[in-house]
Amino acid sequence: MLEKKIAIKGLNPAELFGVRNKKLKYIKSFFPKLKVVARGNILTIAGDEEVMEEFEKKFDLILRHFHKFNSLTENNIENLMMEDGGKLVESEKSEDIIVHGNHGAKITARTINQKKLVKLVDKNDMVFAVGPAGSGKTYTAVALAVRALKAKEVKRIILTRPAVEAGENLGFLPGDLKEKLDPYMMPLYDALRDMIPAEKLADMIEFGVIEIAPLAFMRGRTLDKAFVILDEAQNTTTMQMKMFLTRMGMTAKFVVTGDMSQVDLPHRQRSGLAYALDALDGVEGIGVVRMGTADVIRHSLVKKVIAAFEKAEEKEKKQNEKH
Repeated sequence: MLEKKIAIKGLNPAELFGVRNKKLKYIKSFFPKLKVVARGNILTIAGDEEVMEEFEKKFDLILRHFHKFNSLTENNIENLMMEDGGKLVESEKSEDIIVHGNHGAKITARTINQKKLVKLVDKNDMVFAVGPAGSGKTYTAVALAVRALKAKEVKRIILTRPAVEAGENLGFLPGDLKEKLDPYMMPLYDALRDMIPAEKLADMIEFGVIEIAPLAFMRGRTLDKAFVILDEAQNTTTMQMKMFLTRMGMTAKFVVTGDMSQVDLPHRQRSGLAYALDALDGVEGIGVVRMGTADVIRHSLVKKVIAAFEKAEEKEKKQNEKH
């Protein structure tokens, strides 16, 4: 009797095999002549060589399915065990589904401009997405980055933000530089946690497959074979924006997101995002999508807040012009 060990990497075996190994027992039921034992992230199989080979093929399909859809049901297992089970891994291809999140959740482009952003990223290597809070620009961009990584179109994801303090002083926060910056990077972590299981995400960050860093860390680098997102780009200076855009390697995708109504730069300092949008207008290969309140998919009050602030700002601007 032959024996072989299979290492399960980048995911939590408890999520894969279910409570009390219920799903693993169901998998084993299709191979009654094979001994299958799971300990931690190591699966040990023992039995006839031909049966072991068949098990490995089917188990690879199960892992691929779980990595793609972040979900595994007994019905999925049964279908994967069929002769043409591999087709299940390629199924559910809808143009609106960007990627499958945790527990099989479908991450989709939900508004016209979000769908436009997806199409622009497919067509261009550099895309600017500008719009108000809650319009899904960052979340959609992160979903596109995860999709590209899963499809092996890129080798890593790099997420960056300018470390401009939104009315707060990072210097007074406790901890080292990473601990100070982590809360500021939280929206990026939140998006990733929706799309990648926690244990796998931790491994990806540890091994540099996913990098989350302040913009200053990009200086002097060439970002190649990567999907790179610059978030909160309205808080870049013109020099920072030029520095970032010129980091682009030969096989990279760049997405720049920002909200021009939330600039935290010192008074009278021009936003690098505003400058780039003007300077790069009409340049071939660069896509731009401008989102509005119609794209806001947070609480219904968010749209009303944005509209009220825009109205008040316009009124204040007219009053200042009179004086």
